[in-house]
Amino acid sequence: MFRNSGSMKKEMSYLMNGVETPRIVFRTINVKDTDEWLPFFEDPASFQYWKGAREKPAVECENWYVKQFKRLTENRGGMNALIEKATGKLIGHAGLLVQTVDGLVELEVAYSLLSNFREKGFASEAARKCKEYAFDKELAPSLISIISFTNAPSANVAIKNGMRIEKQTVYNENEVNIFRIHRSKYIPNKTT
Repeated sequence: MFRNSGSMKKEMSYLMNGVETPRIVFRTINVKDTDEWLPFFEDPASFQYWKGAREKPAVECENWYVKQFKRLTENRGGMNALIEKATGKLIGHAGLLVQTVDGLVELEVAYSLLSNFREKGFASEAARKCKEYAFDKELAPSLISIISFTNAPSANVAIKNGMRIEKQTVYNENEVNIFRIHRSKYIPNKTT
């Protein structure tokens, strides 16, 4: 069950297929996306803030998709492909992930972008829509983002999403900040 929640939402509708922002369409991931997503794993900057052994990029990419499809079958949320409306290109992934942090089940707003789409506001736009979706559907009483101590760009996205650092902990052998926003503090934005 989610932190501070009497019961988990039965509907478990975490995927955002067809949800849109002004510049992005969320869609279900597809194994055909692998070729477009491979550059993420070829770019050392994608992992500069996260410790851990790395496989060859093609293996990392394949393993990432296997993990995402497993999440879906286990109803633990998942990443959505982010498609730029203007070009129809895959620009990254974002979604709502069921995570266990310090023994508590949490719902995380997660996001990753290909390098040529970073620093253009896409991560903030996607994260904000994930938050709105989760709170409008009352999927959890609060949301988190798990961000490495050194990852200032992702921390800025979380702050823009109304989140604040709640605590520091170790997650998957990495020192992280847990950013949180409570549904009770959420003000719906009817313009996005």
